[in-house]
Amino acid sequence: MSTLRFLADAPRFLFFTGKGGVGKTSIACASAVRLAEAGASVLLVSTDPASNVGQVFGVSIGNTVTPIAAVPGLWALEIDPEQAAEQYRERIVGPVRGLLPPAEVATIEEQLSGACTTEIASFNEFTDLLTDAAWTAAYDHILFDTAPTGHTIRLLQLPGSWTDFLTEGTGDASCLGPLSGLEKQRAVYADAVAALADPARTRLVLVARAQNGALREAARTQAELSAIGMERQYLVVNGILPAGPGTATPADAAADPLFAAIRAREQKALAAMPEGLRSAPTDHVELKSANMVGLFALRSLLEPEVVPTPVAVVVDAVVPGAPLSALIDEIEAGGHGLVMLMGKGGVGKTTLAAAIAVSLAERGLPVHLTTTDPAAHLDDTLAGGLPHLTVSRIDPAVEIAAYTERVMSTKGAQLDEQGQAMLREDLRSPCTEEIAVFQAFSRVSREARNTFVVMDTAPTGHTLLLLDATGSYHREVTRQLGGGIRLTTPMMRLQDPKQTKVILVTLAETTPVLEAAELQADLERAGITPWAWIVNNSIAAAAPTSPLLLARARNELIELEHVHEKRAPRLAVVPLLAEEPVGIPALLALAAGRQPAPASVR
Repeated sequence: MSTLRFLADAPRFLFFTGKGGVGKTSIACASAVRLAEAGASVLLVSTDPASNVGQVFGVSIGNTVTPIAAVPGLWALEIDPEQAAEQYRERIVGPVRGLLPPAEVATIEEQLSGACTTEIASFNEFTDLLTDAAWTAAYDHILFDTAPTGHTIRLLQLPGSWTDFLTEGTGDASCLGPLSGLEKQRAVYADAVAALADPARTRLVLVARAQNGALREAARTQAELSAIGMERQYLVVNGILPAGPGTATPADAAADPLFAAIRAREQKALAAMPEGLRSAPTDHVELKSANMVGLFALRSLLEPEVVPTPVAVVVDAVVPGAPLSALIDEIEAGGHGLVMLMGKGGVGKTTLAAAIAVSLAERGLPVHLTTTDPAAHLDDTLAGGLPHLTVSRIDPAVEIAAYTERVMSTKGAQLDEQGQAMLREDLRSPCTEEIAVFQAFSRVSREARNTFVVMDTAPTGHTLLLLDATGSYHREVTRQLGGGIRLTTPMMRLQDPKQTKVILVTLAETTPVLEAAELQADLERAGITPWAWIVNNSIAAAAPTSPLLLARARNELIELEHVHEKRAPRLAVVPLLAEEPVGIPALLALAAGRQPAPASVR
C-alpha cells in the first residue's frame, strides 16, 4: 500500500475541496475506505450539490447516517444542499409570507436563492459534526466531501447583529440576507470555525488536476483559506497520466501521440505550479481506466495501476453532436449579436470564445471579443491580431473597486462603523463581482446591435434575477422612462434569443455535466434559455489509440449521449488536442474542426 502524505497521521476531520470535476468525491470516498479498512471508524459526509457518494458505493444514502455494509467501520451521510437551503429559506420567509406584498416576498426569496444561502445552510447542517462531541464520539475520523469557502467562513466570523442589520433595511446587498436569524448560532459557529482552523483537529485537502487553470484555482483557494487562519493545507493532484504506459503496453503508449502530448502538457503545468502551492505537501494520483464506482475501483484509485485492464469493445460507437464550425455558421447567419460563453472554471471558455471570435473575424465580420480572464492569458491564446477583431478585457478588480466605492459612499454613508464593516464584507462576495462585471458587460453589449460581441464568462442566472428583483437597471430604467417609451435593457437583450446566444461549456464528465445542467436551470429561471452546449476536450472525439485513453473515451460516450438527448438544443463536441490551441492559425483550425476524426471506440 503506497504512502500518501494527506492521509499520514490523519486528524479527526478531513475536508476535501476543489472545483467541479477534479475528483473530490472519488478521493474522499477512497480515503474513507482506506482509513476504515485500516481499523478506524469513519463517517463520510457529503455537502457537494453534485455529490454521487451513494452511486459510488452502490447504496442509497440520504440525510441519515447509513452504514456501508461492504466496508465495516464506514458510515456515510449526504446533506442535500438544495433541501437544506429550501428549509433554511422557509424559516426566514415563512413568518413574513402573507404579511408583506407578494413582490417583496419574491425579492426576499431571490436574495436567498444563491450559492451563499446554500453554503451557509449546508454549513448550518454539519456544524454539529464539528462541535457536538457526544454526537460524533463513535467516529475516529469524519471526512467531508466539499469544504466551506473562505467567504462563507468570514461571514460567519462577522461581529454584531445580522438580524438587526437586515431589519433596518441596510443589508439588502448580495450575501448578507442568508445570515438573517442566525444570532442563536453564533457561539456554535465560533466553535466550528475554531475547529476548522486547528491543524491538530482538521486537515484541508485541495484537490486539483494537472492543468494550469485548476492549479491556479487551487492556489486561490489556498490563499483565501490561509488569510483566515486555515494555513495547513495538503494538495492532491488527481488524474495524472502515468509515467509508464498505465494500462497500455509500452509500444501502445509510444504509438499514441495524444497520450505522450497530454502527459508532457501535464508535467509542464506541474512545473509552472503557482508559488503558493509549492510548499504544500503534495500527492499525485494517476488516471485510472475505470469509472470510480464500486469498492474495487475505490481501492485501486490511491494505488498505481500496474495490471493491464481489458478494454470493453464498443463497435461503431459514434460521438454525438456537431463540430464547432456548425455552431459558428449559425451564429454568422444572424448577421450580428451577443454570444456569451458560460461554465465553471477550467472547461476552456476562454479558448473557445477566442476560436469563435477569430473564426467570425476571419470571415470578414466585425467582432469584439471581451473577457474577464487575465489579459496575459488571452494575449497568449491569440498570440497576434486579426483584421476586423477588437479585443478588450474587463478587469474584475477595477470594476469591483468602483462598484464598492459607489455602494459605500451611498448606502454605507448612513451606517455606523459596525454596519460599514458588515456591508464591506458582503461586498467581497462572488455575487458582488458578478454584479460589477455585469454592469461593465452591459456597456459592451450595446455594440451587439450592429456587430458581433463574444463574451468570455458571464453572470449566473441568480445574479441576473437578483439584479432584476431588487430594482436593478432593468426595472429602474423602465420605471423612470415610463411605459410610453420603447426601451431595450440589458436584461431584455439577454432574454431575447434573436439578440443573445448563451453557450454552456462543459466537459464529458459526470460532475461538470451536472454543474452545467444546474446552470441551465438557473438561467431558465431568469428567463434565459441557453442556445447551445459545447463539450470541450473530449477524448472520445480525439481518436486515441492507447488502451487507457480508449477506456476513458468509452466512459465519455455515456455523458455525451445524455447531454445530446436530455440537455442541449444544440451540441458541439471539441476533441482533446495534442497541442494547446495557441495563436490565430491554431484557433482557426479548432473552429474549423481540423482535428482528428471522431473516434469509433473499440
